[in-house]
Amino acid sequence: MAEVKAVSVRVEGRVQGVSFRAWTQVEAQGRGLSGWVRNAADGSVLAHLEGPGAEVDAMLAALHKGPPAAVVRAVTVDDAAPEGASHFDIRR
Repeated sequence: MAEVKAVSVRVEGRVQGVSFRAWTQVEAQGRGLSGWVRNAADGSVLAHLEGPGAEVDAMLAALHKGPPAAVVRAVTVDDAAPEGASHFDIRR
């Protein structure tokens, strides 16, 4: 069984109101990742990603671009403990 990698992510820029959360969910599910994504009060988007290391890394690379209407200015990544989620949710 592959080792699970888990990270907490903050994406800053024009990332709210541009379908960033829905895009993140589709991209994460397509990579077999679990976790969640939500808007933060400061205008950023927060996410928790977990799954195979190579897929988490690919998702992190994708987050630097985001969906077409987004303008990503910064992506901050911190190691996190796996939460054991079985799917990827959009949180409010």
